[in-house]
Amino acid sequence: MTQPTLEMDNQKSDISSADRRQHRRSVIVLLTLGLLIIIAFVLSMNTGFIRLSPLDTIRTLFGGGTEKEQLILFDFRLPRIVISVLIGAGLAVSGCIMQGISRNALADPGILGINAGAGLVVLIFVAYYPNMGTASIFLLPVLAWIGAGVTAAIIFSLSYKRHKGLLPTRLLLTGVAVAAGISAATIVITLRINPEKYQFVATWMAGSIWGTNWKFVLALLPFIVILLPFVFSKARTMNVLNLGEMTATGLGAKVSREQIVLLAAAVGLAGSCVAVSGGIGFVGLIGPHLARRLVGPKHQALLPASALTGSFMVIVADMLGRLILQPSEIPAGIIVAIVGAPYFLYLLAHSR
Repeated sequence: MTQPTLEMDNQKSDISSADRRQHRRSVIVLLTLGLLIIIAFVLSMNTGFIRLSPLDTIRTLFGGGTEKEQLILFDFRLPRIVISVLIGAGLAVSGCIMQGISRNALADPGILGINAGAGLVVLIFVAYYPNMGTASIFLLPVLAWIGAGVTAAIIFSLSYKRHKGLLPTRLLLTGVAVAAGISAATIVITLRINPEKYQFVATWMAGSIWGTNWKFVLALLPFIVILLPFVFSKARTMNVLNLGEMTATGLGAKVSREQIVLLAAAVGLAGSCVAVSGGIGFVGLIGPHLARRLVGPKHQALLPASALTGSFMVIVADMLGRLILQPSEIPAGIIVAIVGAPYFLYLLAHSR
């Protein structure tokens, strides 16, 4: 065997060994994140103005407990916790998709104005619709998806340049400008609604998880259950798109079609989450960044890690919001923003 052949075999062996180590690390990280979510889930069930001890919680979960304890746990806390997990996963994966297809580390459905577009449509519906019956609850994610889709189409069409694809800087600036316009329209609408609904709208805009019953879980669940596995199946495609439009085209990827499909999935996730969580920002920015530091850039591990990181962030933020100023609550969106805004400035300062 010649010397060059030996060197090639050694390089292949080193690459294979590195892949195995990375795969092992990714599995450990995913299991750890899953364990942290379970711990946060249990702690959140015991957090609130009315305390339930761990033994009371366990007894109530298995059919015991008083009528009051069952009401608190099953009708108020559990649906809220489940929604926190779902919207955290949805927003983080949505941000991961946008960062991947735009190759912009600062892309996020909140920063780009997509959450604002979804929120505007939901706000109009809530402000002017006479009541929030069961049918309207299931209609909210659809309306939010429409608002997010129109906003995303405007932003990405203004940011796209032929033969160059999506320009990262242009995408960010366009998103900020569109978000500012939508925020102005939102303020005008809030000034015209009646005082009874203003308090609810103000709390919702701050990022409060207001859908605290199982109907909202059922309204959100189909979007998460369908779109997350679909996005995970596109992990290899996203790896190719990260190489750039010309390289991806040379490797046989249908870049424009894949970008549109992935963008539609990201919009569906972000819009449906905003419909029940309000304006929670920065989850789609911080979740993928933390996941990327833990498992690396390959989307096979990055996407599920982003989902778990986002879920953990939102469930902890909601728990802290219910704990810090009892009996009052701080919206989860404010807790996330306290961490997210400085982190965004840090990324902006260190981005090229």
